[in-house]
Amino acid sequence: MVTVIFFEDGRQRPSSFSAAGHVEIPQTSSDEYSLVCASVSAILQAARAGLEEYAGLRLEASMERGLMKVAWPESDRDLESVRAIVATAGLAIEQIARQYPQHVTFSRRTG
Repeated sequence: MVTVIFFEDGRQRPSSFSAAGHVEIPQTSSDEYSLVCASVSAILQAARAGLEEYAGLRLEASMERGLMKVAWPESDRDLESVRAIVATAGLAIEQIARQYPQHVTFSRRTG
């Protein structure tokens, strides 16, 4: 199970996201299911790249097997580019979670 959380600060601005876990797929499963974890990872890595390269942010980021955390400075949270990148990634992950609820959970939290 992959758990993805998108965080907002007290002013309802995107502030960070995290993902933890891994989709354990049995050997007998279809290729469709084996792509779930890779899809989530690719979307979040694309969001990170967009925030760093396109929006020009200096991120606090860590990534290791089964865990990814990305946060950005409070001073950058009102940028339209940040809002667009994060909203697009959140929408994509939310759609995957709806399609594969047994493998992905998605939530938004303030904190």
